[in-house]
Amino acid sequence: MNSSDNALLTIEGKTYSLPIVHGTEGERAIDISKLLQETGCTTLDLGYKNTASCTSRITFLNGNKGILSYRGYGIEELAEKCLFIEVAYLLVHGHLPTATEYDHFRNLLNRFSLIHEDMIHFFDHFPPSAPPMAILSVMVNSLCSYYPEMNDDLTTDIDLTAARLISKIRTIAAFSYKKSLGKPLIYPRPELPYCANFLNMMFDNPVEPYTVRPEAVAALNKLLILHADHEQNCSTATVRLVGSAGVNLYASIAAGINALWGPLHGGANEAVIAMLEAIHQDGGNFQKYIDKAKDKSDAFKLSGFGHRVYKTFDPRGKIIKNACDELLAVLNVHDPLLEIALRLEEVALKDAYFIERNLFPNVDFYSGIIYRALGIPTNMFTVMFALGRLPGWIAQWKEQQEDPRSKIGRPRQVYMGEPARPFVPMSER
Repeated sequence: MNSSDNALLTIEGKTYSLPIVHGTEGERAIDISKLLQETGCTTLDLGYKNTASCTSRITFLNGNKGILSYRGYGIEELAEKCLFIEVAYLLVHGHLPTATEYDHFRNLLNRFSLIHEDMIHFFDHFPPSAPPMAILSVMVNSLCSYYPEMNDDLTTDIDLTAARLISKIRTIAAFSYKKSLGKPLIYPRPELPYCANFLNMMFDNPVEPYTVRPEAVAALNKLLILHADHEQNCSTATVRLVGSAGVNLYASIAAGINALWGPLHGGANEAVIAMLEAIHQDGGNFQKYIDKAKDKSDAFKLSGFGHRVYKTFDPRGKIIKNACDELLAVLNVHDPLLEIALRLEEVALKDAYFIERNLFPNVDFYSGIIYRALGIPTNMFTVMFALGRLPGWIAQWKEQQEDPRSKIGRPRQVYMGEPARPFVPMSER
């Protein structure tokens, strides 16, 4: 990063010089950190679409070119050649692990895969219909109460911190699913790798043993890698904002989980399945819904198509489409919703209306299909998103804590309410 040139801003005839910050991938940002002090003005940027809240070395995203990279490595190569825990290590530490570092991190994940037995009783006090994301948030927030050593300086041994959270959140998620069904909990097995262990905890049963298929493990690995970080999105920005107040990592992550829960953020893949179910109940007439999406007078939009940031094909969508095709072929899944999804995809990829508007199937479209094929229920989709995003949240929180320039987040506003007015006693109102 450098700041070799400046932008000029003129307000009421007076010109101010503002530094231009250059990112390593060609991004440019006007530094307005002294704007209020020097000019008496703030900026107004609804939704922060044009405002960088930080500098970061973790994730690079170029929506116009369809580029996504973690720590300088293209997402395509990471998804093809790495396991999820390698990518988790990369995000947190800044480099891919050596064989020794990988073995150490993997052993820590096994060591910390259990949760305190008393925490299991928490599940009993949630109603059976409790949203899994609500349970996940509460459980993560409570971890430091059962592991007080986790309140120490978390950046001193980030391996321990990251391994505890990344491993325990997987167990919490699987346990919450089992509890919702009234089925016995399946504890983690040390001989199974991360994703295989999660699938086994989700679907194994004492009277109906589950076979962990390598194709399912490979697909889940890819999904978690693709969701591991995505720059300053709503939930990541929330983790940083909450963390800026000096809040511990676990409360910050819990806040991120709650932000991810929103249907406009992590709930997008659930919306895809809801749309497919609606089409199925309408006789499977997907063309009707394509026509509705094209009709300017109709508010209907196809879920899982297009992206707020990407103005071309979502690079994650390309990767997960291939994984989806491979998994469905191997599992030989027959599901009417999946058949509708594949027909929608086929039409959209060839239709000029969608191509001209860059409305390509995105990662949410394909991830919902894969999760359904794996047997993961719709209300667990956002939990799966959280499992993948956790390493990114940890890395972002850590980066902020270690930045000497970091300040408590405190956005400004433009007040549009009543101007100053005299108080009127009640007897005169």
